Amino acid sequence: MIHIVFNEVEMELMRKVQELDESLAGDVIQIKDDYAVGPVDQIYETEGYQQRRDWWKQLLENSPYKEQSDLVDDKLTVHNLIKALQENEEERAWIWMGQNQHDVCGYYWLMPQLREFQGRVMVLYMNNLPFINEKGQIFYPSWLSEIQPSEFLKAKKLARPITLSEYEVDPDEWNKLTQENALVRILEGGKKIVSREDGFYDAEILKNITGEWQKVSRVLQNTLNRMKIKTGDVFLMWRIRMLIEAGRIVTEGDINKDWKSFDVKLPGPGRQMELLPELNENGQ
Repeated sequence: MIHIVFNEVEMELMRKVQELDESLAGDVIQIKDDYAVGPVDQIYETEGYQQRRDWWKQLLENSPYKEQSDLVDDKLTVHNLIKALQENEEERAWIWMGQNQHDVCGYYWLMPQLREFQGRVMVLYMNNLPFINEKGQIFYPSWLSEIQPSEFLKAKKLARPITLSEYEVDPDEWNKLTQENALVRILEGGKKIVSREDGFYDAEILKNITGEWQKVSRVLQNTLNRMKIKTGDVFLMWRIRMLIEAGRIVTEGDINKDWKSFDVKLPGPGRQMELLPELNENGQ
């Protein structure tokens, strides 16, 4: 049994689950790229794959993850997965995904490459399913990491093979998205992914910026914590830089260094400065 997840935190989560249930023992692998953002045109071809790598390399410049860009090689991961399935006909692959665009887009990218193993590739999609949290309350998780390890023992009963129909329909959905080649894709419900404009998350960023100077790292963290539709910090930082270029955010410090080297605020005077003319007119 080979378990496939889409987020690093879920690697350790699955190991904890396996400690609770030996029937789930097996290798755990991660599809690392975030296919919910960035160019995906001709994603399976060399040209399209390289275009995507170049795009990520640009975004990762000056980020805390700059040295990690070469560690993301999903093509090699899938190559090794296919090899393992070919060499052992008893082997099964289990794809685990939460109800979010990151996991679903990863699934869409992955599953057409496993078509020859129809019947041996299982999917577990936590779509609108109730779970019990640490306080004993019922909730509906969007991410696997929100689920307690013990709850996975019930979730495993949801495992089912990807059907022949899905191998026909789902790649068509993904092909449509790759042809649209938007830089943002979001989940509308079920497995329905829709394309959105580059600046889809800009309003979320701007809600967390005021007329007073703040460290950009603080703005980034506040945005990540408060936004309902999640995306990664690297993509958000790229959008912050685009908003700076557009004059919608002003900066102080060196934006060409790391994320801790500059502050941001909205253009125009701060709130206190805005009050000054009124105070002067009143003679105070």
